[in-house]
Amino acid sequence: MANSFAGRIKSFFGFKNLVPEELFEDLGDLLVEGDFGAAEAYRVVDALRDLCKREKITGGEEIRRALADLLEGELLKARSGSAGVFDPEAALGNGLGLILLLGVNGVGKTTSAAKLAEHYRSRYGRRPILAAADTFRAAAIDQLKIHGERLGLRVVAHRHGGDPAAVVYDAVEAAQSGGGDLILADTAGRMHTKSFLVEELKKIDRVVESKAGEARYLKWLVLDATTGRNALAQAETFHGAVALDGVILTKYDSGARGGAAFSLAAELGLPLVFICTGEQYGDIAPFDPRSYAREFAGLA
Repeated sequence: MANSFAGRIKSFFGFKNLVPEELFEDLGDLLVEGDFGAAEAYRVVDALRDLCKREKITGGEEIRRALADLLEGELLKARSGSAGVFDPEAALGNGLGLILLLGVNGVGKTTSAAKLAEHYRSRYGRRPILAAADTFRAAAIDQLKIHGERLGLRVVAHRHGGDPAAVVYDAVEAAQSGGGDLILADTAGRMHTKSFLVEELKKIDRVVESKAGEARYLKWLVLDATTGRNALAQAETFHGAVALDGVILTKYDSGARGGAAFSLAAELGLPLVFICTGEQYGDIAPFDPRSYAREFAGLA
């Protein structure tokens, strides 16, 4: 984790003059500073305290390793029992796939669509189609077209201000007629008109459900890793509009504290699927809960 918070966790457990009870009380406060929700932070601390008593763990390094194991378990709970690194190929299956990318403006949805397209094409031989369903912003349409030109991919787009559901509909038709086997749809995220946004997303969702047939349909929320606790509020809004299947964290290299990921898993049951660490097409990787938890605890 390219930030100083993991270092704070590491330093915290280096203090020798803290008695165990003081350490656990202060650890809860530190986790809240790291973007945990308060209830989640103190629940984890209680579990860690109980584990240390039961296993007679007293050393700072050992406690930190126990914390990392607990946090990894929190992330895995949202994965329906699956373990290890997220498997992008298994998530889509063998047939037509459609990934709807959601999130507020500025989190990196459009770039994430391009990164995912290149990831699935280069590693799994997929034939992606990009769908410019953020018709609210002309810049978003233009940006996706630029990515399509650079990557040599088809982009389905309508005019600025058009019906975003119609864009996704046409992209599905293009794929079903042999033009591709993976649709990556960018969507609008204007939270200042939340009620309109929710209705728009529900309409897109209905259109995809009716048109996609046997396609594997996934709804992934894109979150800026530096957003902190606000990420949970964003997730609640989008999850309430359309049942989400996972989360992509962007800007993970620019000072994110990282604790919100654990609250997303614990409070909303949302698994992380990918992490983006830069602006290049290759700066995306399937989410690894073990590595993430160890980095958060300052063990990496």
